[in-house]
Amino acid sequence: MGYAWLGNVVRADESVVRLAMIGAMATLFVIALTIPESFEDLPGGLPGPVVFAVGYFAVRLAHLSMFWAAGRTDPGLRRQLVKFTPSVLVGTTMLLIASQLTGTAQILAWVAALIGDLVGTMLAGATGWRVNSAKHFAERHGLIIIVALGESIVSIGIGVAELPISWPIVGASVLGLVLSAALWWTYFDTKSLAAEHVLAEAHGEHRARLARDGYSYLHLPMIAGVILLSLGLKKVLGYVGGEDDHVLSDPLYGLPLVALYGGAALYLLAHVAFIMRLLGVLAVTRLLVAALLLAAIPIAANVPALAALAGLALAVAAGVGYESWRHADYRDEVRHHDED
Repeated sequence: MGYAWLGNVVRADESVVRLAMIGAMATLFVIALTIPESFEDLPGGLPGPVVFAVGYFAVRLAHLSMFWAAGRTDPGLRRQLVKFTPSVLVGTTMLLIASQLTGTAQILAWVAALIGDLVGTMLAGATGWRVNSAKHFAERHGLIIIVALGESIVSIGIGVAELPISWPIVGASVLGLVLSAALWWTYFDTKSLAAEHVLAEAHGEHRARLARDGYSYLHLPMIAGVILLSLGLKKVLGYVGGEDDHVLSDPLYGLPLVALYGGAALYLLAHVAFIMRLLGVLAVTRLLVAALLLAAIPIAANVPALAALAGLALAVAAGVGYESWRHADYRDEVRHHDED
């Protein structure tokens, strides 16, 4: 998210900035490799939790440095960076502390890192942040949604990678694709376009606040929801494929079930909040569908995993279909806004 803000201020394909971006990407790649060891160090090699924390600090430091250079003729941006820096230091310091801890203490240190970073950014205000291109900014965040939804499709393949193909696997895979497509539709059909138009029409600090709240903050739980959903989908495919001696009639239960239904509900609720913040309207249908999914978790725990997935896909797709029919005129207006 931070680099999306940076890329909205500087040209990422120019000279020194290009090299700095590649350096940050290399560091992020190391962080990605270290994720399996971010909580518990594996025997041998470098201390994983420390490498993760140091790598994260290096990425944030590079981000601040490039932003500082970009603000050499913008005193307001530099003042904003000074106010923003403490949140970065709190987050990275707590991750370094967490790398030396285990168990509950380590989890609490991670929570403190997240809270310190997110709350600190909010307390720093938005006076000096710049969003030069609303289209670019919205597009960057939309692409991350696409990547996350694509990961949910990948999880289907991972779930059956070593299982023989069967009709239940085919059915579950199609349902998973329908579900991911319905979630894509909820974001990209009209609301992402309408939000981009609102962001483009805003100016100065108001635009920065909309960008911070709607995209930097409220997109985060959307991504979390899709990740949880991916976990649930992977488990469903394993169940219907007979993994670990499961049979087709076995219900999904525990964390995988909560991740499946709760992940979809979290995505929808975050999107409801996003629409409220950017467009000022309450997406009642999405709110009702999210509430239905949460209420249905105990019921889904008592039906076969494939049926639970079918019910989830049907509920989300039905909500999308109803919205498209109910708001057909609005949909046409938003989707053809740029043709006027």
